Amino acid sequence: LNLAADCNAVLKALQPIFQEQGMTETVHNWEDHGYLATYIKKNGSFANLRIHPHGLVLVDLQSYNDHTKGREEVDQLLNKVEERMKEFFHGNIKRVKRLPAILRGGVIDRYWPTADGRLVEYDIDEVVYDEDSPFQNIKILHSKQFGNILILSGDVNLAESDLAYTKAIMGSGKEDYTGKEVLILGGGDGGILYEIVKLKPKMVTMVEISFASNIDQMVIDGCKKYMRKTCGDVLDNLKGECYQVLIEDCIPVLKRYAKEGRMFDYVINDLTAVPISTSPEEDSTWEFLRLILDLSMKVLKQDGKYFTQGNCINLTDALTLYEEQLSRLYCPVEFSKETVCVPSYMELY
Repeated sequence: LNLAADCNAVLKALQPIFQEQGMTETVHNWEDHGYLATYIKKNGSFANLRIHPHGLVLVDLQSYNDHTKGREEVDQLLNKVEERMKEFFHGNIKRVKRLPAILRGGVIDRYWPTADGRLVEYDIDEVVYDEDSPFQNIKILHSKQFGNILILSGDVNLAESDLAYTKAIMGSGKEDYTGKEVLILGGGDGGILYEIVKLKPKMVTMVEISFASNIDQMVIDGCKKYMRKTCGDVLDNLKGECYQVLIEDCIPVLKRYAKEGRMFDYVINDLTAVPISTSPEEDSTWEFLRLILDLSMKVLKQDGKYFTQGNCINLTDALTLYEEQLSRLYCPVEFSKETVCVPSYMELY
């Protein structure tokens, strides 16, 4: 409302709507803190009417409706509330906002958070794959817009629609991978490997599984069966003409390569932004990230390039902290950044 609410007047105006539905009423009055009225129907549906003295009036309605008629009844009730408010308060309503229903307890979970903590409702219509590995829960869900989506322990990783992510982490088409040595850290969905193999590299080594990654063998198995638009056939075998997939922890592999003096033209870090856990040699996520960075620099040629995802652009503090890590490496580096819209993330990265 535009002004302070007469809580009792609002309650009297809306009471008949709920009473017409045969709902049982209970009213709580906190004097200076407004009213709370609850209305319960015989079928278990209920409504909460919360009236705040400063002018905010909230109506929450919960019901179990698995058919069109039930949803229509809910809409009709809310329409009556809205009409009565407009009729009773005339020009004193500042704003009316109705949110779509949140569907709870369904077979298919449609709600997943973005990196910056916003709740997004996806158009999920099928659970394609849902398994627990020793490391995490692995889901592949089908979206009408985005195709199959890989979700690891509640974190949206990649969808079939997200070629923009893969292209960006490879250098956005500006790099020549012909005849080059490439190291991929993570990337168990196979998207990066599939795209680079097309570009005729000398050899691509992809290092998988461990607490340093959010990828394990079950992820690879799920992706090669249900994410083929993303990975093609590269995950069908762990070795190909110009690539190999190592099911090993990337940290010891990086240390071994550094000791052997093995060098790469490109290192692409597609590990999870937050590791499942850190080993005793890292005290925090930032220590883990800096360790990966340091070890990667040791296996990168002098003119080589290191690519990685940053974070959602709304997480400015996290991005600043990451850039600070770059100044703390054992060797000086130059860096640049690019902002890309990743479709299934529904945010800029």
